[in-house]
Amino acid sequence: MRTNATPAPSTDPLAALGALPGVPEAVASVRKAVDRAYGHRIMRRRAIEVTAEAALRGARGSAALSGADWALEEVRRRTDFGADPEARTVGAALRLSAEAGQLLSVWGQSPLRVLARLHLVAAGGTADGDTVGRPRLAGERADEPLVRAPLPDAAEVNGRLEGLAGLIVAGGSAPALVNAAVVHGELMALRPFGSYNGLVARTAERIVLIGSGLDPKAICPAEVGHAELGRDAYATALEGYLSGTPDGLGAWIAHCGRAVELGVRESTAVCEALQRGAA
Repeated sequence: MRTNATPAPSTDPLAALGALPGVPEAVASVRKAVDRAYGHRIMRRRAIEVTAEAALRGARGSAALSGADWALEEVRRRTDFGADPEARTVGAALRLSAEAGQLLSVWGQSPLRVLARLHLVAAGGTADGDTVGRPRLAGERADEPLVRAPLPDAAEVNGRLEGLAGLIVAGGSAPALVNAAVVHGELMALRPFGSYNGLVARTAERIVLIGSGLDPKAICPAEVGHAELGRDAYATALEGYLSGTPDGLGAWIAHCGRAVELGVRESTAVCEALQRGAA
């Protein structure tokens, strides 16, 4: 991550981001919303069902941002995800949603290994084997239309990925929302893989939110919120992250916070439906 923000004295380089304009309020609002969702009476006996539904809806939202905006029931009923580019995108999002929980124990020790695995899972058999599961090399391109900024070269990608991995392994005192937003934003900035960068970045955000303990049962799918806020708002917020300014970084983190809260609202609606016997 590149930032023009003045760092506060801390052993955690990300801790200063928690004090940027709008960020403390976003962190507090997300915490309150998540706690309220976890306090719902249905979570005491049917949390597994809520988690499964959140995974499905999160995958649908992430695929929508990547250009495959299918209705939820279409995603639910389909079994063939190899017929066309949109179907492959939806299939990739579903596979990533299922895989995320399996990688939590590895993330804190080897995040680059997890990112490689996520790309491998997303790409499946649709991409050339030599380009799957590794950062792109010099001269290789990346497909991510939502990011309008120039593509960093391979040397910059590798250096910044190593720096990001170092921050993750070291841990720190920054709030979970800040860490998740930085991981998400940095991967979108770098677009390290030849394909499926958006899907991988949003899955990594989810892994951070789950692994941090903010959302341990994975019932608050930020991908739902990102999709609801829309592609234009997503791209504009990413431009703020890429700017490296305090206002831009703060706006990106707050945007991610709003996405989490909308994910909470979605899962709360699922809880209410289960309680009424309507799901």
